[in-house]
Amino acid sequence: MIAADKRQAVYLLHQDGMSLREIAHRLHLSRNTVRAILKQKGEMPLGPRQDKIRIEEDLLRRLYADCKGWMERMHEKLVEEEGLDVSYSTLRRRVHELGLGQGREQQRCDRVPDVAGAEMQHDTSPYRVQLGTTTTVLIASLIYLRYSKRRFLRFYRRFNRFQMKCFFHEALRFWGYAAKICIIDNTSLARLRGTGADAVLVPEMADFAREHGFQFVCHEKGHANRKAGEERSFWTVETNFFPGRSFASLEDLNRQAFEWATGRMEHRPQGPSRIIPAEAFAKERPWLVAVPAHLPAPYVCLERGIDQYGYVALGENYYWVPGTERGDVNVFVYSDHLKIYRHRKCLMEYPLAGDGVRNERISPPGLPAPPYQPNNRKRPTEGEEKRLRVLAPAVNEYLDFALATRSGRARHHFVRELFALSQHMTGALFIETLERALRYRIAEIGTLRRIARLSAQQGQIALDFTAEVDASFSQREAYEEGRLSEAPDLSVYDQMFQDDDEEDPNG
Repeated sequence: MIAADKRQAVYLLHQDGMSLREIAHRLHLSRNTVRAILKQKGEMPLGPRQDKIRIEEDLLRRLYADCKGWMERMHEKLVEEEGLDVSYSTLRRRVHELGLGQGREQQRCDRVPDVAGAEMQHDTSPYRVQLGTTTTVLIASLIYLRYSKRRFLRFYRRFNRFQMKCFFHEALRFWGYAAKICIIDNTSLARLRGTGADAVLVPEMADFAREHGFQFVCHEKGHANRKAGEERSFWTVETNFFPGRSFASLEDLNRQAFEWATGRMEHRPQGPSRIIPAEAFAKERPWLVAVPAHLPAPYVCLERGIDQYGYVALGENYYWVPGTERGDVNVFVYSDHLKIYRHRKCLMEYPLAGDGVRNERISPPGLPAPPYQPNNRKRPTEGEEKRLRVLAPAVNEYLDFALATRSGRARHHFVRELFALSQHMTGALFIETLERALRYRIAEIGTLRRIARLSAQQGQIALDFTAEVDASFSQREAYEEGRLSEAPDLSVYDQMFQDDDEEDPNG
């Protein structure tokens, strides 16, 4: 509201001949406001605005029920039937103010003060990270103590419920303490169903949290800012951790992430308060819950069998169990190692194979290699595929077509059979076969063999039967003895060249 003396000044300046623009410039008012004041002759307005539209609450509620919440139809009925020239935006605002409709404005997130030992937050976020020369998608898992602003960060190829338990166990064992509650979102692996306050947790995860001295709490749907400290931590990862760093492997990435989160960021002032996490954690420790030291590390038990060579298959690698016979075993897989049990007796313990290690036969260090090695293990076909692709552009194009619908074992089998087929015919015949197969969209090895046989019989491909012969063979003693012998009688093979159309006299 503009004061009365300022309104009177506007009116008097205009009476003295000053322009509207000059008055607006000197008194810091808009020209529309100056015009309105002059229209009122510098006097204070009497009563409320005359053009303000008032809509009765009962009318809005009745229309909302009649139109089943469709506000466009409500707007039409107000204008056409009630004669109210109200804008759609005004109607929508009034409906939301009454708390009607699915699109009502969301309530603000609760402003929860930072209380020592009260809360920690967890979330995950995907990132495209370059490991060596390869760019891959990884899942970043980060836990954050709200009061002291301590962080624990780790990256995973895949993040499931078992990985989540391993991450929490590792982080809380490193800190030695946990806050009373952990705020998670409504897509977390710990949630079974429901959202926010109505969320029901997975019993397995609820028991895990209780053993470690805390409980999971889901924030309300759409209130991601309830764990704003966690979201801010991911922004810090993007702007402070990734820039200027290179990573040779996933293990190298996690090593640097551990040093960054628990070393550098621990002693760096955080936020406007310039709090130092290491010092704040020392003050917060009396209010935190101590994590029991006797808790076992999370594991998953898998049933496997020892084959005739003494190996146990797990994932994409094979682990040797010396001195045992064939039979079933239980493999306990932890976050970084595994144990092989039979009848409650631990047979072997191995560290898990590194990231990217495949088709590896792993044996205990310091022991001689197994006496018998299998020759039918999975072998990658990248080499065969590369050799096929460099034969000709037509072969490369055919492989793109044929492998587009194959994956896993079917892909490897097809590449290996196609490579074997290329070794049994000339290069020209092989290329012509694939060109014809691509023309008719054929991707079966048996059909490829028939196409090659047909092309060779029709003479479409000039077969090269020439071979390099060492001329010095004629000087060998065996050749000199053999060339004086009688020529062999090959007449028994003449019947192979008889006309196939000749009738059989016994038929």
